[in-house]
Amino acid sequence: MTSKLMGLLLVLPLVAAEPNGYTYWSATDLKGMAKTMAPKVNAQKVALDNLADFGADHAMMVHREGSGQAELHETEADVIMVVSGAGTIVVGGTMQGGKTTAPNEVRGPSIDGGTPQKIAAGDILHIPPKIPHQVMLEPGTQITYFTLKVKE
Repeated sequence: MTSKLMGLLLVLPLVAAEPNGYTYWSATDLKGMAKTMAPKVNAQKVALDNLADFGADHAMMVHREGSGQAELHETEADVIMVVSGAGTIVVGGTMQGGKTTAPNEVRGPSIDGGTPQKIAAGDILHIPPKIPHQVMLEPGTQITYFTLKVKE
């Protein structure tokens, strides 16, 4: 048996034995999703695709063509990776006019006293539970980001 064939035989069992729940999204996959989401934008200038549910955690893709509402998650952290575009995220401060929109989810029109942070493709953020945050965009711009919501 040739050394190439032996090497291939050693690798095959590893490829077929992915653990239950393992998920892989390549950078190419994520960029492709970003391109297909623009036609799905709603009246609030956002499109959402739920990608996977892992029980306590879940993954989604978000495409924005306008600023979002301020939001706060009581029990989940957001781990965000910007796939394309750019904007500003405001974190911290005090949410104005917040209302519960779903269990453990609060939304409002704005944040007072938050810290603005420029974000762009390749950036990764971790937003702990109970921290107000809001994505802001300049007119005519867009941003697409992968979010992993982690129950804490």
